[in-house]
Amino acid sequence: MPLDQELENEEEETGNEMSFIGHLEELRWHVIRAAGSILVFAILAFVYIKEIYHYVIIAPSQPDFWTYKMLCKLAVVVNYDDLCIKALNFKLQTIGMGDQFTMSMTSSVIAGLIFAFPYAFWEIWRFIRPGLKPSERKSARGAVFYVTFLFFSGVLFGYYVVTPLAINFLANFTLDESIINEFSLASYISLVATLTLACGVAFQLPIVVFVLSKVGVLTPSFMREYRKHAMIVILIVAAVITPSPDIYSQVLVAIPLFILFEVSILVSAKVEREKLKEEKRLATLGGSDL
Repeated sequence: MPLDQELENEEEETGNEMSFIGHLEELRWHVIRAAGSILVFAILAFVYIKEIYHYVIIAPSQPDFWTYKMLCKLAVVVNYDDLCIKALNFKLQTIGMGDQFTMSMTSSVIAGLIFAFPYAFWEIWRFIRPGLKPSERKSARGAVFYVTFLFFSGVLFGYYVVTPLAINFLANFTLDESIINEFSLASYISLVATLTLACGVAFQLPIVVFVLSKVGVLTPSFMREYRKHAMIVILIVAAVITPSPDIYSQVLVAIPLFILFEVSILVSAKVEREKLKEEKRLATLGGSDL
């Protein structure tokens, strides 16, 4: 191989290596800015941590919580008194000297993660978007809005529906009347955070279906064919999320999941239509060239 050709190949390899390093550097700064936004919101949450605990975190443990009031109204409509939650038989406690301070720090980070999610995702999306094809960018237009909307919808659903139902069941479940429920603050925070964030992630189903449909893993016909199987899975998930044997509680959880699945089918169908339209356009261009 001529020396000039070898030098040219070495320059291309070096350029590629520098480009890769440059990408890593760019990713690093996007991650740093995303983490920084979480830190800023976590600090703000820590400043107002007492208000957050009183009006947000501890609220689902009180019988006057909004969800319990709505359930009592629903109990009157359906004539099912057991649906009305009038008391939660448990107390929260801490044992360690620094437990309350530790949990305030943990809660601040969780709050920071939730409130900083739109900006943090936007930073990651700014890194991913330039690597997409023009057609893919067009299809993914509004991704930050839809992901953020679905995430906060899931968080609100988890906070106002799933979490209160789970707390009610676990607080009123007793093996014997002589046993008093005194839960640690850490276990309570873990339950609230886990259910809330889990619902936020679960509500990303249409986005996941969009991506899988784009790469050809899922099709709307496949999802429609297995719709009945999906309904059974959703009912099982609803039964697991809401340990209460009350059928009304399980239906309250299952309905939004059904809606999400149907929306996902529509998303997959739209992706398939765009693919067919693009294939026809390319075929037309190919025929005109001939």
